[in-house]
Amino acid sequence: MNELWTEKYRPKDLEGYVFQNTDQLEQIATWVVQGSIPHLLLSGAPGVGKTTLAKILINQLNIDEYDVLEINASRENSVDTIRDKITGFVQTMPFGDFKIVLLDEADYISPNGQAALRGVMEMYAKTARFILTCNYPNRVIPALHSRCQGFHIDKIDKDRFKNRIEKVLTEEKVKFTSDVVEMYVDATYPDLRKCLNLIQMNSIENELRQPSANDKSSQDWKLSVVALFKEGRINDGRKLMCSSVRPEEMEEMYRFLYDNLELWTKDTLKQDDAIIIIRNAMVNIPVAADQEINLSACLAELSRLV
Repeated sequence: MNELWTEKYRPKDLEGYVFQNTDQLEQIATWVVQGSIPHLLLSGAPGVGKTTLAKILINQLNIDEYDVLEINASRENSVDTIRDKITGFVQTMPFGDFKIVLLDEADYISPNGQAALRGVMEMYAKTARFILTCNYPNRVIPALHSRCQGFHIDKIDKDRFKNRIEKVLTEEKVKFTSDVVEMYVDATYPDLRKCLNLIQMNSIENELRQPSANDKSSQDWKLSVVALFKEGRINDGRKLMCSSVRPEEMEEMYRFLYDNLELWTKDTLKQDDAIIIIRNAMVNIPVAADQEINLSACLAELSRLV
């Protein structure tokens, strides 16, 4: 099986990582020179590079592989994980100066689990550092925020995002057109990881294929929505969105609408109107019974701007 492009093109050092904030770059470079870091809380949208930055830090600090514990907190998020797995790891002496616990998606840890983690971070601060990543920092308790240096990872510019995808396709010798790439970018931005996975899956016989708008079995349904909107089939796209979005995806759905304002209009003033419509819809994200009505009303308002 071919190597996953998400891993093949993952930056390995600070030079290869795209920082949106130069102050963050200077701070992290200083830590690398000093050979130490504080507890960190890296936040940002999915696929913007939080875990990549954490792994770069671990690599450039020359942390022994036996001194690193990586946990996906979306799967292991109970108090037992904190008490047994994490505490058992950090209470033994490190091979180097300190151990690192990388907790991906820490916002999924239960409130009791986060409270237990707070105590572990305090008790073993001399011999262990914790790097937490999350999509929603508001779901992380204040006690953990106060113990971590917070870093918000901003999404990269959409043009740079598209250029990155085209560069990967070029290096993989995959033929593509700008319009097809743009479809994948619109459906996945700012999640670079998801975009790379999709283009790899749809690169067949060294050519990037445009997914069928009706083929929901082999692609993210957002691709179908983007395709329908670009074809001018706004009503069909609205119906697909309303029938596909799950209650837990409402916030993500409105972010998708916000990130793709150009689907509704190229007019800057009308884009300002679109932002207001989307924000109003997000004020009270409805319960499951009302979500289709709420989303349909929002999309109907946006459609008037096309």
